[in-house]
Formats: sequence, structure tokens, C-alpha cells
Amino acid sequence: MRHDEMIGKVQTLAQLPDRGSAERAAHAVVSTLSERLPSGLARHVAAQLPPDMAEAMREVADASPGTDAGHAGERFGLTAFAGRIAARAGTDEETALREAAAVLEVLDAALAPELTERVAGALPTDIRDLMPVGRAD
Repeated sequence: MRHDEMIGKVQTLAQLPDRGSAERAAHAVVSTLSERLPSGLARHVAAQLPPDMAEAMREVADASPGTDAGHAGERFGLTAFAGRIAARAGTDEETALREAAAVLEVLDAALAPELTERVAGALPTDIRDLMPVGRAD
């Protein structure tokens, strides 16, 4: 999926007023997701994303305490996830959760199904619940 298409879908799904807001939301979510995922998995996800979105994930994955593929990622739940997204996107936590659900839905459509399954498996239930139920292939 191309960058413009991804951002347009995020804008529509999250009901954002403009592309700039959708860009901020997408980057905030992928950066925060990258903090939560094992670094190797975050790099695999980044490899399937358009370059600028991939860069947001790689920056965080490369800055993680362990740069090996086995680094487990930070352990935090939905409250911290929403707070980090809100801080990065300059919004409130309720909006951050809506934006996160939209970005995760777009990622679900953009990533290979087995990679989406690995991402879901790496997340705690409360964050995983933001992901779409089943694939709409």
C-alpha cells in the first residue's frame, strides 16, 4: 500500500479534518507500536511500510535498549499506549485511541497476514483489542 493511500485511509477511518492530522496520528501510532513490539518484529513491520512510515518505526526500534532481534520491547498497557500516542500527536487520549484503531486497521490491510498475526501475538489483550477482528481480504 502506498503512503498517500495509507494516510487517506487513516484520515477517513479516524475522522480527521486534514492530511496533516492523519500524518501525525499515523507516525505517533507506529512509533508507539514500535516501542511495544520486539525490535526484530518492529523492523519486519517497517520493511512492509512506505519509507517515511517505516522510518518512524525503525528510529524507535534502533533506539531500543537492545538492538538485537530478541529485544522484547517495552511492557506497557493500553493507558500508557494511549498516553504516548496522545503526547506525540498533540491530542487527548480518547482521540489517540480512535486514531490508533484506525492506524491498526490500515496496517492490518497493508501487512502480510502472518505478520499481522505476529504483531497481535506480541501485544497485550487491551491493545490487541484495538485491532480489527479478522481480515477483510
